[in-house]
Amino acid sequence: MEGDSRMAERYDLIVIGTGPGGYVCAIKAAQLGLKTAVVEKRSTLGGTCLNIGCIPSKALLHASEIFADASHSLPQLGVDVGEPKLDLAKMMAHKDATVTSNVEGVAFLMKKNKIDVYTGTGKILGESKVSVKAGRSKAQELEATNIVIATGSDVAGIPGVDLEFDEKTIVTSTGALELPKVPEHLVVVGGGVIGLELGSVWARLGAEVTVVEYLDKILGPMDADVSRQFQRMLAKQGMTFKTGAKVTAVQKTDKGALVTFRPVAGGDAETISADAVLVATGRKPYTEGLGLETTGVVMDGHGRVHIDEHFKTNIHGIYAIGDVVAGPMLAHKAEDEGVAVAEILAGQAGHVNYNVIPSVVYTQPEVASIGKTEEELKADGVDYKVGKFPFSANGRARAMLHQEGFVKILADKHSDRVLGVHIVGYGAGEMIHEAAVLMEFGGSAEDLARTCHAHPTMSEAVKEAALGAFQKTIHM
Repeated sequence: MEGDSRMAERYDLIVIGTGPGGYVCAIKAAQLGLKTAVVEKRSTLGGTCLNIGCIPSKALLHASEIFADASHSLPQLGVDVGEPKLDLAKMMAHKDATVTSNVEGVAFLMKKNKIDVYTGTGKILGESKVSVKAGRSKAQELEATNIVIATGSDVAGIPGVDLEFDEKTIVTSTGALELPKVPEHLVVVGGGVIGLELGSVWARLGAEVTVVEYLDKILGPMDADVSRQFQRMLAKQGMTFKTGAKVTAVQKTDKGALVTFRPVAGGDAETISADAVLVATGRKPYTEGLGLETTGVVMDGHGRVHIDEHFKTNIHGIYAIGDVVAGPMLAHKAEDEGVAVAEILAGQAGHVNYNVIPSVVYTQPEVASIGKTEEELKADGVDYKVGKFPFSANGRARAMLHQEGFVKILADKHSDRVLGVHIVGYGAGEMIHEAAVLMEFGGSAEDLARTCHAHPTMSEAVKEAALGAFQKTIHM
């Protein structure tokens, strides 16, 4: 926190929370001429994503992928490096250095854009007032014409199960990023994105990993076709899955923990032991201590802040974005909302197209999705056609030993407009964006199929899938 000399200052905008949604909102607002401040309870900026989420997990995913490649893939390519040795401390140091670089980058952007940063817990006192409390010091009051709530989300537990998170044996994603040694057996409760990403990190490094998932498939709302094949891929890598299973107890022991679960459809309970248990059952909006009840901000039935189509709450001058409002809990969704609300506050026409938000699982292979799934189209009664192309028929994929997976394109049967794209395979998270651009402009499968793609590239599989939806594939 800078000096008390700022106490009398009034801002055009105060953003509470500096995750991707909050800090991007602040930067955009400052660029548009609004006098802006941010409030952050952590000592570093960037929120969960940069500090204990997206960024550190990607550092470990990449490092563990290289370790696995050295063990399995390099010999097939004629590169003999011998048995690789894991230096976990050095791998963790790489992760920490990555986090430091990113959060320092955000701090630099605050200074560059002349945004005032207040460190402490923010609380809304009314339509135009925010207090900031840091430790035992006296709360500081700030005034602003507009306030944006961007406080993100927190770890959700297991319904009906008492959990004692010690971040050593029973851990959240935060603890899973800090394990001091590779567990012999890691049980992951939850087969969603976070559980599968972190589970795959430790599986690559030598842990036996068991995933217990309540639903009958992993990756919840993802396209069922993608989910089925992806689960088979992870099983080939050594991960074990218990789907359609409800966890009823997680109990610490002297040697680790016991996880008890029973079939959702009914049946006998099963108990397995683990050195560590990662609870990755999703996240919940973080609104604790914000003063929303006393301010009168309306919440919805899921604990989220209720907003209108312009991100405004029921209280004049108070807005909300990101994980605390409805929609997918994704950093890039929050960023787009941050830009949009800043534009609205500056008198412009900010907007987010929620039908074109990509989702990526950063395992190996990656999974990427945008738009509608087949299940959603069937439920909506939409006549659609499918174009599908496997990476096993792609020359570049063969050359790189990344033949697993496929591209699937769903297009309207009558207009040919692309409604959804789903990719499981190497580099899927990068390839999904040509689908995003196409769909943002209302493009058709024919548009994509007739767009020249460089050869040889993995992206040719996207073109071929579009050909499959439009007419017929060439290379299959």
